[in-house]
Amino acid sequence: MTSNRVSATLSMSDRETVLTAIETIKQALPFLVSLSADERKTMPRAGDRGRGFMLNCCDAAQKYADCLPRSFDTAEMQKDLRLIEDLYPILIALRELNSLVDDTYFTAQSEAYVAALKVYDAVKSHDDLPGMKVTVDELKRQFVRRNKKESAESAAEGVSVA
Repeated sequence: MTSNRVSATLSMSDRETVLTAIETIKQALPFLVSLSADERKTMPRAGDRGRGFMLNCCDAAQKYADCLPRSFDTAEMQKDLRLIEDLYPILIALRELNSLVDDTYFTAQSEAYVAALKVYDAVKSHDDLPGMKVTVDELKRQFVRRNKKESAESAAEGVSVA
């Protein structure tokens, strides 16, 4: 027996409300940056335990400013640490929301695919009905899974070399 975990619709109005809210969030955070995968790989990262280290180093920077290079900006370090603290609850809330949306999307997609497979099986079993063979053949072309080698070969065939 299949379970239907998601049975919902999203009105255009609600969808626009959500997208507008997301845009409002982006506008409220104009300093957000976008990093490429390569940029992320090259940047040092601190885990949750690094927070205490960073706070202690900031305290040390304030106490022993004369030991630091003149170019070191303690105020900027404090600003970054404050931003980390301020963004953290937003990050947690957005991660939770992202997880819920992602899981709901995945579930709805899975349920729709299971339903499509049932339709495909039913249509295949009745391909003797008038006009059904064309439908079965079309669905069969969409359903066929290609292995990586076949996909690469068919892609290569579609590319013309000048």
